[in-house]
Amino acid sequence: MKSRLSLIGLLAALVFAGFAFTEPTTDAVALNVDTNASQVIWKGYKVTGSHEGTVQLKNGSLDYDNGQLTGGSFEIDMTTINCTDLQGDYKGQLEGHLKSADFFGVENYPTAKFVITKVISRGKPGDYKITGNLTIKETTKEVKFQTTVNESGAAKTAKGKLTIDRSEFDVRYGSGSFFDNLGDKTIYDEFDLEFTLVTK
Repeated sequence: MKSRLSLIGLLAALVFAGFAFTEPTTDAVALNVDTNASQVIWKGYKVTGSHEGTVQLKNGSLDYDNGQLTGGSFEIDMTTINCTDLQGDYKGQLEGHLKSADFFGVENYPTAKFVITKVISRGKPGDYKITGNLTIKETTKEVKFQTTVNESGAAKTAKGKLTIDRSEFDVRYGSGSFFDNLGDKTIYDEFDLEFTLVTK
C-alpha cells in the first residue's frame, strides 16, 4: 500500500511540475501611437514625373508581447492629404483633386484603415514581415510589407514602406488599366506609403 501511495504521489508531483514548467508567461501590452510624432509620406507616379506629400494619422496602436511586435492597427485621416513638392495654386489644385471623388472621395470616406493580421519575425531583432488588411473607401485588401522596430528609452519606433495598387481600391482616375489613349496624362496605379509610427 505504501508503495502504491508513493507511486501516486510521484505521478502527481510530476504532473504539477509539468504545469509549472509549461505555464505560459506573457507581457502583452498595447501601446498608443503618438500621432504628432508619427509620419506617413505618400508618393505617386505619372508618365511625366511624380508628386509626394504627407497625410496624418488619426489614431493607432501597436501590440507587443514580451517585447515582440504581435499586432496593431491605425487609421489615416484622408482629409489631411498634403502635397509637399508644389506651392501656390498648383498645390491647392492637386490636393483638392486627390480629395475629390476622382480619387479618394474624402467627403464620403474620410479615413483609411490598416489592421495587422499576422506578424512574422525575420530572424533579426526588431525585423518583421507584416500581413494585414488595408481599407480604402469601401474596399479591403490584404497587403504585405516589411517593418523594423527600434527602441530608444521607453519609446518604440516602427518604420516601413509599402506599395499600393490604387486601382484595386476603386481609385481609377487617369489609370491606363481602365482608360485608353491617355498618353502622357497616364497616372500609374502604384503609389508608395512610407510610415514612421512612434508609440507614446
